[in-house]
Amino acid sequence: MKVGVFIYNTDDGADPLVVAQEAERLGFESIFCPDHTHIPASRLSPFPMPPFGDLPREYYRMRDPFVSLSGIAAVTSKIMLGTSVCVLVERDPILLAKTVASLDLMSNGRVLLGVGAGWNLEEMQNHGTNPKTRMKLLRERVGAMREIWSKEQAEFHGDLVDFDPIFSWPKPVQKPGVPIIVGGSGPTVLDRVVAFGDGWFPGHQQDLDELKARMDELQEKAEAAGRAPIPVTIMGGLPSFFERYAEMGASRCVCVLPVGPTEASLDALNRLASRVRELGFNS
Repeated sequence: MKVGVFIYNTDDGADPLVVAQEAERLGFESIFCPDHTHIPASRLSPFPMPPFGDLPREYYRMRDPFVSLSGIAAVTSKIMLGTSVCVLVERDPILLAKTVASLDLMSNGRVLLGVGAGWNLEEMQNHGTNPKTRMKLLRERVGAMREIWSKEQAEFHGDLVDFDPIFSWPKPVQKPGVPIIVGGSGPTVLDRVVAFGDGWFPGHQQDLDELKARMDELQEKAEAAGRAPIPVTIMGGLPSFFERYAEMGASRCVCVLPVGPTEASLDALNRLASRVRELGFNS
């Protein structure tokens, strides 16, 4: 199992470039950044993490993940560059396909695109997205980007995404395209993963037996669809459960770094690295 880290990537928090360089030096496999274009002032959508109370301040202060990951790419050479998760229903697929392909080219094939349909209904409505059709929109935008990445002349004709043949370069270094890891834990997420994902991105759960059962169900669905086993990345993983995650069959665990100054993230990185080395992960 590989271990990566997640940084909230705020304008007033830890320097993502410094943190990424130290994470790479310590041997972490990947670094992930979140994605919220904005937070509506009149938000009614409940924050989907009740134990943590109302929406934390860091959600209001996020930098654009692709700008930050481009900076990280320039100062590192090995660490994988991920989104956790890109709210794809708020981004134009033609523009995003070019952004992601450009980052993959400039980083020599190090991008992992975590995607999701989002939970903040007011936020997506400001982008013109109907929350009721966001799952369908997610699927079509993923399909459109895959066409753009893999075809010299790409076209896509869906109900919500529709364009005639286009030329779009660059193409990603990774073939046939950048891996797409589908986030979510709802009742239908496994079907989405099997239909159009290269991996599943669930969060850590108190009931790991239930998560293991869903991971097994995912592989059963993949086999029934004629697919190879689908890797699972656990978001928000805890070091005390590393061995359990590995036993469950997780291919990657992403640990959240603390919100605060750069020094706090660096201290957390070094403590985390000791635990990773102790268990022999990332080797």
